[in-house]
Amino acid sequence: MMDDPLLKFDSATRRHFVQRMAATAFGLNVLPAANLLAAESDEIPTSGPGFGSAKSVIVLQLNGGVSHIDTLDPKKGNGPGKAINTAADFQVTEYLPQTAKVADRICVLRSMAAEVGVHAPAKYVMRTGYTGRGTVVHPNIGAWAQHYLGRSHAQMPSTVCINRRSDRGNGFFSSSHAPLAIGEPNSGIGNIEALTGDHLMLRRTQLLNALDSDFRKRYHDKQVQAYNGFYDDAVTLMKSSELEAFDLKKESAKVREAYGSSRFGQGCLLARRLVQSGVRFVEVAHEGWDMHKNLEDDITELTPVFDQAFAALLQDLENQGILDQTLVVVSTEFGRKPKFDGNGRGHHPVCFSTVLAGAGIKRGYVHGASNRDGGYVDRDEVTIGNFHATIGWAMGLPLSTEAVSPSGRPFTVGDKEKPVMNVFA
Repeated sequence: MMDDPLLKFDSATRRHFVQRMAATAFGLNVLPAANLLAAESDEIPTSGPGFGSAKSVIVLQLNGGVSHIDTLDPKKGNGPGKAINTAADFQVTEYLPQTAKVADRICVLRSMAAEVGVHAPAKYVMRTGYTGRGTVVHPNIGAWAQHYLGRSHAQMPSTVCINRRSDRGNGFFSSSHAPLAIGEPNSGIGNIEALTGDHLMLRRTQLLNALDSDFRKRYHDKQVQAYNGFYDDAVTLMKSSELEAFDLKKESAKVREAYGSSRFGQGCLLARRLVQSGVRFVEVAHEGWDMHKNLEDDITELTPVFDQAFAALLQDLENQGILDQTLVVVSTEFGRKPKFDGNGRGHHPVCFSTVLAGAGIKRGYVHGASNRDGGYVDRDEVTIGNFHATIGWAMGLPLSTEAVSPSGRPFTVGDKEKPVMNVFA
């Protein structure tokens, strides 16, 4: 059998090789020679700027594949939107006027690169940092943080996802690490009230615990214990005065209006309330960014929702005095092709943009660059693993420490890749 020459490369080199081949597959014939086989140290730093600066993280997930060229990385003459100046020394498109006003508070990463260009698998990779592997389900960063740092609050959940179902965000960790799912931010947890000593549900729970006690004594199964722990946590939350954090009616009309009336806008406000109350990790989903057709109409309709809510969130966190300890992340599964045919753009994983803000991140800064038409990374490439490692670094997670899945396989935050140190002040 002939040796596979690709296997002779180390893992980092193979990853870069595959990414460059993906660039060719997506219609890019000219590949930059720099960094193709660049040597990298395997060592991950254990201390440095920004480590542990994020006491909480809010991830805004723009699902569908945001066109970087039409939002955060404008290219002259290559799209319907014009470039506009911002409060910082870089431009965005005219579709993001509110983001332009807070650009002096954000860091834009214009050199993101991924390997997957299909929605569901790409979303999985962006959310977990790993490609799906057989029966292994990988955790999101909130679950990683709970694993290494413990619970963030005695009564509140450590992780919450808004505008989406939970879909096993705990991965291979126990169900006690699963996010609490909030489908409608205006309803909060929904149809609940604080439990008191004679509350019917509390009495039913006590009876259930009594009936289950013999079973738990006989079968010390981890999954049974985890389920009981998850159930107990839910009851603890419902008995807690912290339950008010989920009630957006506690906010003034002026604050609610600032975020916009959309589910995404109100979800961002709920995220601010939750991190303020002790939740460590909150995801807020925003759908509709898959713009193969009618890009100009769709982006004109969709970007104002994101633009208003994102700018309001940053300003609100700053007004509350917690932006410096809250990392705000804007992510999407991939970008869009540079070719614009007057209608839309296709999937494009090999070059796109994301945003970081707060918690030790440089303000008004652009990391990396795409080439002239936005087709591929020109310098300072950031992989999905780098991106996850950067978030983990800001949270103070031990990036080199392995966690072993039930199948016996070791995993780390960011799949052993390095954080992007240049984005930290």
